Amino acid sequence: MKISSKENRGATLQELASICSTFAVALFVMTFLFQNFVIPSSSMASTLLVGDHVLVERVTLAPSSPMASFLPYGELKQDEPIVFFRPAPNDKGGHDILIKRVIGLPGDRIHLRNGTVYRNGIALHEPYAALPTSANYDPYNDDFPAIPSDQGRDVLASWSVDLPSHIQGEDIVVPAGYYFMMGDNRTNSFDSRYWGFVPRANLIGRPLFVYWSFETPEDQQYRTSASETTAFAFHQFLHFFDQTRWSRTLKRVN
Repeated sequence: MKISSKENRGATLQELASICSTFAVALFVMTFLFQNFVIPSSSMASTLLVGDHVLVERVTLAPSSPMASFLPYGELKQDEPIVFFRPAPNDKGGHDILIKRVIGLPGDRIHLRNGTVYRNGIALHEPYAALPTSANYDPYNDDFPAIPSDQGRDVLASWSVDLPSHIQGEDIVVPAGYYFMMGDNRTNSFDSRYWGFVPRANLIGRPLFVYWSFETPEDQQYRTSASETTAFAFHQFLHFFDQTRWSRTLKRVN
């Protein structure tokens, strides 16, 4: 049986509509449900390494709504890694996207002694956290907030003013609607000790797993010119097989 040109055009339009709908669904999933995040620094080592590409789910941290009660919303839990907008703007006026660990929920009392975190009076067991040595010990960083002076440190000016109002005894108390975040690499993490609490509105999502990890220098995040980004993309293409950290593929983030 001979198929008419009109039927051919109808089939072609159906195929095009199917492709467009598939693309629209994929775009929705990757825009609203999941997000790609590349680890730019060593502040979360050794949990996450520079060059880890992480898939982040955004659904469970979205504000709950009666229109979408079927979605699995979930409040933050102590010690889980979270992706969020840094509350303090960067030098260009934007808000960097960071990943840190939730150390303090609203109402928690936090202090550090020689790098060990105490939450509500109990020392945390954190085998993933890097503790200071005699060579890199810093009183502000490692005994926070016992020595509130920010002299010579990269502390946000507004935070250095606001910090004393949140100290009760030897603890800093997390206010309602905010969270205290810290990187796992405690001796090399620019976190809530330096720019303060993270508001609920700044939360983006929960990291699920590393889907690709590529050996990347830490200063690559500062090489932002078109020529530098193009050169690194070409480098990744050439060294995809020998500089991919294959052992980290599909590694869960926890």
